[in-house]
Amino acid sequence: QVQLVESGGGLVQPGGSLRLSCAASGSIRSINTMGWYRQAPGKQRKLVADITSGGSTNYADSVKGRFTISRDNAKNTVYLQMHGLKPEDTAVYYCNADILGISSYYLHRYWGQGTQVTSSS
Repeated sequence: QVQLVESGGGLVQPGGSLRLSCAASGSIRSINTMGWYRQAPGKQRKLVADITSGGSTNYADSVKGRFTISRDNAKNTVYLQMHGLKPEDTAVYYCNADILGISSYYLHRYWGQGTQVTSSS
């Protein structure tokens, strides 16, 4: 059994900062790419940023220069540091990870439960 647990969401004024964390636990052999997606009300879930096991990163154009994704492989944890938050960043943020389980022969994508981020005055 593999689980992703997120933390760090909340309410922040425009221009403020938040840091999201997502820790993977369970019967894990290895983790490939980890990432963050977000879903605003009435909209599709979209990629925010992702990071490979080697540290290569990829960002949505809307967050480049404001958000930074990082990971701690020893802790099986991915982070999303968000600066300069805007009202349009308001959404439920979901982490995911492509994980090879101890008893598996292929990668499986797991998702966290989601955490609300709201940027509003």
